[in-house]
Amino acid sequence: MDTFTLVRPEYLNHFGYLFGGQLLKWVDELAWLFVTREYPDKMFVTRAMNNIDFKTKVKSGSILRFHIHVVKRGKSSLTCCVEVFAQYPGTKKEIFVFSNDVTFVNIDKNGHKSIL
Repeated sequence: MDTFTLVRPEYLNHFGYLFGGQLLKWVDELAWLFVTREYPDKMFVTRAMNNIDFKTKVKSGSILRFHIHVVKRGKSSLTCCVEVFAQYPGTKKEIFVFSNDVTFVNIDKNGHKSIL
């Protein structure tokens, strides 16, 4: 699945570039939306993110593309890879920004781990 968002001024850090915490929020939220739509009868919570390594600065006005897909399925968990690319309006080139594996655990109505 691919989804997009626009980097607005309110998402910038004190240096004028995208705040890393905002990017992590989007990665977690969009990956959760993806697994929830793929498995609509399940309830997921975030278990882990494997790697936080920002590759480049992102300017205000950039369009971010989040490419999300499942890379591993366990008995009660799913791991998604989220790749993030930036494109500045008026250019055709996308720049690789970030990649992370996000693991979600399926839970029951009492918050306990549950089989997928």
